[in-house]
Amino acid sequence: MGDTNVNLAELIGSRICHDLISPIGAINNGLELLEMVGTMQGPEMELISGSVGSAGAKIRFFRVAFGSASDQPLGRAEVTELLKDVESVGRVRVNWNVTDAMPRNQVKLAFLALMCCESAMPLGGDVTVANNGGSWTATGVADKLNINADLWKNLPKGQFANKVTSAQVQFALLPQTAASMGRRVVAETTSTRVAIRF
Repeated sequence: MGDTNVNLAELIGSRICHDLISPIGAINNGLELLEMVGTMQGPEMELISGSVGSAGAKIRFFRVAFGSASDQPLGRAEVTELLKDVESVGRVRVNWNVTDAMPRNQVKLAFLALMCCESAMPLGGDVTVANNGGSWTATGVADKLNINADLWKNLPKGQFANKVTSAQVQFALLPQTAASMGRRVVAETTSTRVAIRF
């Protein structure tokens, strides 16, 4: 997968997220109006509202992770708010240990690394994302990990023995996107910890 394919994947990701976020926002606005006039209440309304909130949070996260990204800064408050929304619908707790605004393309890499870590934690866990002097680390810790040896061993090269599935696309995109930015990916695993540096 060359740079052109990465750029094409980013454009497709941006387009899908852009086209989905507007109708999801409209549904959410409609639900708020129904709530204000008291037309609908009860568990059905809570289920719909929760599902719309979850979909919106994931789309905003995916827009950064899979969309096209420049070096325009993304502030800490915006990133932590986004992660808080995503965290509320998942099993993984995220500690964004980055104090400054960071270039969006670097946050994109961090989100892809976060998704790689999350994939190894089907029962939940904690992921800490840190930036130290321009070097990023995403570290996932859980009592029980489910590590796909092929994906983690070959993550630095981005060449895998088995075909990457749609649920594993972050493993293919991370090394390619990092390489296009002049960065190299390093991955480490133990029985209770996974770490990615770039």
